[in-house]
Amino acid sequence: MLAFGEVQTGLLQHSTPLSRERTGEILDLVMGERVRLSDRPIAYALSPDRLHGVDCPLPTVPGSRTRAVGTVVAHATIVGGHVAQGSSYARVTASSTTRRLAWSHYLANPGRIETIGRFRQPALVAGVLNPAEGSPALDVGAVAGRMLDTVQRSPLLDHRPAVRAPRVRLRWVAELDQSEMSGTYTIDADDFRTLHITTPGDDLASVVALCEDLALHDWLLTTLVSLLDSTLTSHRSRAQKIARLQPAVDHLLHLWMPAARVADHLAPMWEALEHRPGFSRQWEASVTRVRDQLTMSALTMLRPSGGYVDQPTGTGATVTPRRAPAGQTT
Repeated sequence: MLAFGEVQTGLLQHSTPLSRERTGEILDLVMGERVRLSDRPIAYALSPDRLHGVDCPLPTVPGSRTRAVGTVVAHATIVGGHVAQGSSYARVTASSTTRRLAWSHYLANPGRIETIGRFRQPALVAGVLNPAEGSPALDVGAVAGRMLDTVQRSPLLDHRPAVRAPRVRLRWVAELDQSEMSGTYTIDADDFRTLHITTPGDDLASVVALCEDLALHDWLLTTLVSLLDSTLTSHRSRAQKIARLQPAVDHLLHLWMPAARVADHLAPMWEALEHRPGFSRQWEASVTRVRDQLTMSALTMLRPSGGYVDQPTGTGATVTPRRAPAGQTT
């Protein structure tokens, strides 16, 4: 059994963290459906699912063409009042017939698309992970992007984010009901990643939560590293650099909670995926750099402009008076 989808992550277009009430209003995207809110271990909100009907070719390798009909599930999330995600996914199954059925059949199976004709799973895996430009095939990324755009364009946001941050895409494929658990995570471009996993069982909801959590933490790390590099390599004054780093402290650092919303049976997968690229190690090193800059700035502000300065010597320290300006005595 195969499922695939995409998660797009970006900084919420708002100058301050959203309250629980405002978050619920923004994610109230389906009339009559409830927004799911959680405060532990971090503020998290999930919109109701939207269904998108599709009747188009699947993204397969060149020379292979498979028609699919069904529905793609999409939703949006807001994490910590600061980060927004748009997510879409579908499960692929072979149709029991060679013709398209009534839409009532597909709507009765939300999040499932059925193939009409020959279906080769390896070709679909390769096509999803290496999408062809300009292909007429199903694009789950477009669906996820529209969900994120819907959130970001909300009139309830002031559209004055404290820092500019990239939107990062994670395209994933999951082969379910496999004999063992494995995963391959690849950084294909500055704003595009791919993930191919195999896992026992068919708990698709847990797989989607794993992908969204991985996408969130990849985005946090990417944003913090980018902000650090652009700030510390610039020719700005120390005060200007600290002003640019301050939003990272206010908006990002407290959001790092790997696998906080990942099912227990998939936690080893998260640990394996993040171990090789060293997400947590690089995050801790980057956070230390930010805090070191803040500490140095504080020490600079506290340093007296006159008086005495301790100077180390080989056997201890001596106290040397500063030279007084003309007309003054010490």
